[in-house]
Amino acid sequence: MWRNFYGFNFIEWREHLLLFSRDIFEKKKEPASGKKNSLYFFPPVGPNPTEIIISLFKELRDLEFHRVPETITNTIQNSADYQSLNLQILEDRDNWDYVYETENLRSLAGNRYRQNRRWLNKFLETYDYEFKILTEKEVNRVKELQLEWCILRECEDDEGLKEEELAIYDALDNYSTLGFHGALLCVDEKCAAYTFGEMLNKDTMVIHVEKAHMEYEGAYQAINNLFLKNHFKDVLYVNREQDLGVPGLRRAKESYKPLRMEKKSIIYHKT
Repeated sequence: MWRNFYGFNFIEWREHLLLFSRDIFEKKKEPASGKKNSLYFFPPVGPNPTEIIISLFKELRDLEFHRVPETITNTIQNSADYQSLNLQILEDRDNWDYVYETENLRSLAGNRYRQNRRWLNKFLETYDYEFKILTEKEVNRVKELQLEWCILRECEDDEGLKEEELAIYDALDNYSTLGFHGALLCVDEKCAAYTFGEMLNKDTMVIHVEKAHMEYEGAYQAINNLFLKNHFKDVLYVNREQDLGVPGLRRAKESYKPLRMEKKSIIYHKT
């Protein structure tokens, strides 16, 4: 869904898929290495991504790998190539993924979820709501809510929110093709919240987007809870992605008490 933001290219190389951007550092992001002409790579997809990353650092000088999982960075850091290639690994806290036990988010049991439960109950007790599983028929209603959300949040004055809005519209335009699953929460025929994501693997689902209208108190807690109770009932874990360093988003994600953080890092040549 972020393909237009990054301007991604892809190639198949040595039985791996490589996703990269040629000019993201020149247009929209700051390089960790300080070199704006660097290529931006996501971790290779295939049987041995560590080997491919090392090979590319041997072949190319100006490149960076972003959002690299800890399992890969640990292997690279303990290899002889780490020193010989003069590599640097930088923890990217803003892009760590939050992973939760699904049952905890469904039940919100115990004192540690008291505040989340209070907001959920406030919504359930205050509003005459309708919960729907999101299909192509409701996509336009979600777009209307997203537009209203952006107007209230003044997305036009925030480059990050503006880019996110474009990515969300792209995802919604390809909702069925991408195999997404989502939900919509309405109050008196007006949409109050929506969410969508997909299966990451057989045990884990990932939530890509979750938005709620600020007019409805507890709507965020409600769409999160009702979606997990009515869909993906057998899923053990939920990955709610990163907080991007946004203080309010970090507090919200931390309030749900993650089981673990999927640490991500940036790898680049030292100057």
